Amino acid sequence: MNNRQAIRALVRKDIRSVTASVQLWLPMLIVPLIIGIIMPSALLWAASRMELRSLGNISFLLESLDSLTHSGQIPQLASMPTDNHRIVYYLAMYMFAPLFLIIPVMASSILTANSFAGEKERKTLEGLLFAPISMDTLFKGKVLAALIPSILLSWVTFLIYGLIANILMYPMFGTLMFPNLNWMILVLWVVPACSLMVILLNVLISAKVRGFQEAYQLGGLVVIPLIALVAGQASGMLLIGPWMLLMIGAVLMLISVVLLRFVTLWNSRQQLAESQI
Repeated sequence: MNNRQAIRALVRKDIRSVTASVQLWLPMLIVPLIIGIIMPSALLWAASRMELRSLGNISFLLESLDSLTHSGQIPQLASMPTDNHRIVYYLAMYMFAPLFLIIPVMASSILTANSFAGEKERKTLEGLLFAPISMDTLFKGKVLAALIPSILLSWVTFLIYGLIANILMYPMFGTLMFPNLNWMILVLWVVPACSLMVILLNVLISAKVRGFQEAYQLGGLVVIPLIALVAGQASGMLLIGPWMLLMIGAVLMLISVVLLRFVTLWNSRQQLAESQI
């Protein structure tokens, strides 16, 4: 068996182990469904139809939009006729974007926690370590088995969200607004970079800990900086533009290169075998 065949076999094996367990694939579907489709759609629908100035609990958002309009950070807001237009545009095109980074992070955390840690719990790691494949091939298979589903899940959620956003926005703006440059950079550059970084980090964690729950809990800590990013975007304190997205993706790729080096240096057949004792 050559390296490509071995990698494909590992990918198929890991994906089958996930699809066979409802405890693994159900959270992977629930998170995108809630934060990528249901919640944004409900907020966009409400913002397009409600009298916003009468709602005191969103006054901070209107103030943020006023600030962004006056500063010229989002020049399109200045020409919009109503608060509803401005808020719908901001929600759809800017505010919800950071939420789509949580989707690959959560999916990658589940998939990679199931990699080596899951193998240890199922008592199948020893057989995998004695297979006639290199450690490099083993780790490539584990990484791709998490990377491919997490990116595909993010892209499918993006397509569904984009369809709903355009349906809700078209009657207001008379044209298809979604996606803009920010979203294209986010989906095609930042999401894959974020997925790869989280996967490498979680593969490293998963190879060191003894069980799935421990690996998932440690790997899930990566979502904390993303929550801060969402809060900054929502408050208007941090507007994520194209250049910032390109820079974020580049930083994530750089971190991935460093993590890949650590993964190859810190893990050997002997280390993995000892970690399950």
